[in-house]
Amino acid sequence: MKKIYTGMEWVFERLATVFIAVLGNSITFVIALGVVIFWLFNKQFYSQGIHDALRDVISGISFLCLFLLQKAFNRFTASMHLKLNELVTSHEPARNEVIHLEDKSEREIKELTKEFSDQALQATEDQRNQQVS
Repeated sequence: MKKIYTGMEWVFERLATVFIAVLGNSITFVIALGVVIFWLFNKQFYSQGIHDALRDVISGISFLCLFLLQKAFNRFTASMHLKLNELVTSHEPARNEVIHLEDKSEREIKELTKEFSDQALQATEDQRNQQVS
């Protein structure tokens, strides 16, 4: 059962990665813009009432904003990862396994989180022991 769950998680992570890449792509935005423009120049659009037309325009704008926001978010996260990777590589005692952490699976991230939490607890205990001594 655990193997099936792990396989499903892997498939879901890869699928999510593909969708994020597709939604943040400029070509996808151009295609979506073409669909919205086609709808606005469609005869059916002009035959509806003003409220329905406004609803469709607002829906079209919201639809396009999805792609713009995903593109901006992809650019932001890529730059943030680059900055963090630079900080990790420039710090001598830092562990290099956190570089490109965004490419790791959710299970690997949880394992690293637990490991770092354990290290933080150990460091806190060591400090308390040094203060008591």
